[in-house]
Amino acid sequence: MNRLLLVEDDPNLGALLQEYLTDKGYPTVLATDGQEGWQRFVDGEYDLCIFDVMMPRKDGFSLAKEVRMSGRDVPIVFLTAKSMKEDTIQGFRMGADDYITKPFDRDELLLRIEAILRRYRRTSAPEPEPDIFGVGTYTFDYEHQQLSRNGDTTRLTSKESELLKLLCQNLNQPISRSFALKVIWGDDTYFNARSMDVYITKLRKHLKDDPQVQIMNLHGEGFKLMG
Repeated sequence: MNRLLLVEDDPNLGALLQEYLTDKGYPTVLATDGQEGWQRFVDGEYDLCIFDVMMPRKDGFSLAKEVRMSGRDVPIVFLTAKSMKEDTIQGFRMGADDYITKPFDRDELLLRIEAILRRYRRTSAPEPEPDIFGVGTYTFDYEHQQLSRNGDTTRLTSKESELLKLLCQNLNQPISRSFALKVIWGDDTYFNARSMDVYITKLRKHLKDDPQVQIMNLHGEGFKLMG
């Protein structure tokens, strides 16, 4: 059963869509602003997201950017009261899979959702998750918490291994700080953020012998492992 995340600041429309989609067999979690939507996304697993564009605290485009930076491959549909070409283009640049302008027919939205989910099922067949990753000249064995290069092996701590695995799973792709903190530390408090910075520094030291491998800071966004 596919689970949806709906982020819509109009409480009446949000409640109606939530009830309608749930009745049609798509359990739907509702958030009423972009910040709440991000928390719901981090805390749950979803097969498709529906974001209103104009929202308080965090607009739909900013929310979609964070979702894409999380590394999760989930389709996104934008809802908007605007019909300007520039908004449509920006939506697709933010990683939208579809775009529907208000007012719209609920059945049309449902058909679009079903079409996107069918397409994702065809192209996103699950693959076994690897426990061994190659990063530059390094080999990382997550199960045994070992980082090896040219016959030398370093034993990593549990947190180092979890963080390096997340970076390896998103090699050459950005990861938001908030997402990494939620996944590994459970929440994104100030003290956990400082702790993560310490582990990032430790991982950089472990990876320093290959100049092609870098953990880059993305100002105001997060990190990216290059290798």
